[in-house]
Amino acid sequence: MSYARGVGHRQDLLAAARRLLRTKGYARITARDLVAESGTNLASIGYHFGSKEGLLNEAIGEAVEEWTEQLARVAMADPAATTAERGFSAWSAMLGGMGARRELVVSYLEALAQAERDPALRAQFARQYRRCRARVAELVAESLGDGTTPDDPRVRAVAGFVIAVCDGLAVQWVLDPEEVPAGAELRQGVERVWGPDHHAER
Repeated sequence: MSYARGVGHRQDLLAAARRLLRTKGYARITARDLVAESGTNLASIGYHFGSKEGLLNEAIGEAVEEWTEQLARVAMADPAATTAERGFSAWSAMLGGMGARRELVVSYLEALAQAERDPALRAQFARQYRRCRARVAELVAESLGDGTTPDDPRVRAVAGFVIAVCDGLAVQWVLDPEEVPAGAELRQGVERVWGPDHHAER
């Protein structure tokens, strides 16, 4: 397989996987579906991703990273906002976009269950989480604007907290969308636990 053709097959497979995740869902996609949708071949899946699941998980990770960047733009839109206010606006925007991304969120949860039984898939998701934490830490450091770096343990702790809330909101939204807390309720919850002024600090 030539380099150019190989790269083309890889991108074709990722694009096909993302389309199928939206229309069929993770559990119902077969390798033959991916081949038919991408116009490639079965060997290309193994060559580039190791397995069908590896391909689907890469496609999910790619979509999640794009969504993260969209939420980052929302969070950083107001230069006068505090770090906490940016977090709340991102969570609100995330909840507002869940309806259009339901299949992606459900596929992500299905993939996590598969990863528990497959060390290679688990390692793949771990790498994606590390990239996500690093990106959110960059945004937190930028938001603080006091010279704190993304590697600061306090910044990484905030990034981990933000992602944990996002994951929890996603699970609640899938299972009980009518009762998932809104952005304003999240603010009330944080203020109730840490006090009305603490959320403006690091």
